[in-house]
Amino acid sequence: MSDPAVPSGFSPRHVAGLVREAIPPMHPGGRPIVAAVALASGLVRALSGRGTATGLLATAATAAFFRNPHRVPPPRTGVVLAAADGTVATVSEVLPPPELGLPADVPVPRVSVFLSVLDVHTQRVPVDGRVVAVEYSPGVFLSADLDKASEDNERNSVLLESTGGARVGVVQIAGLLARRIVCDLAPGDEVAAGETFGLIRFGSRVDTYLPPGSRVEVAVGQRTVGGETVLAALPPVG
Repeated sequence: MSDPAVPSGFSPRHVAGLVREAIPPMHPGGRPIVAAVALASGLVRALSGRGTATGLLATAATAAFFRNPHRVPPPRTGVVLAAADGTVATVSEVLPPPELGLPADVPVPRVSVFLSVLDVHTQRVPVDGRVVAVEYSPGVFLSADLDKASEDNERNSVLLESTGGARVGVVQIAGLLARRIVCDLAPGDEVAAGETFGLIRFGSRVDTYLPPGSRVEVAVGQRTVGGETVLAALPPVG
């Protein structure tokens, strides 16, 4: 006979814990959208008497888009983590956008990550430190996989200063389908690497601008996991 004091694999508490781990929480920015889809589905069902399965599927798919899974940053110091899930679209040296406030005449390494509609769309803080500036720039809605999307599309730019004094820029860029950028940061905020700080709704791009001398550790075509994948090692201090 099994000891009732020993947790069973079939106990309700254990099963509930497994379900919570398997189903990631939702970003708060997605709750109004999911509620609207659920309401619309309910109205269609009430008026037509049909569409239950379609409504449930649409609601579940919308909720999945706004998922915000738990992430564990790697135990490394002096590195910049990926700010988003997606595919590395470009790795290049470019002049930083003026809204970041970085030296306008010094090219810096930039890693661009493209997010498809199937990727997690929450963004993560890439370094421990503080927020120096947050700047929103209006623009158009070109396909986010185009290089000129970095300059022409609607975007939100965040300048961070790491605990070691390095300045890192993260730019959330709207895409062809994206019509809403959410950023929860403000100048002066203290932040930790891996924390969720924002959201882009539906297909987008995130550019990370690194200090000169950084060693990029990803390649074009590589998949990144926000808050876990190391994009680059920062240059030595001093």
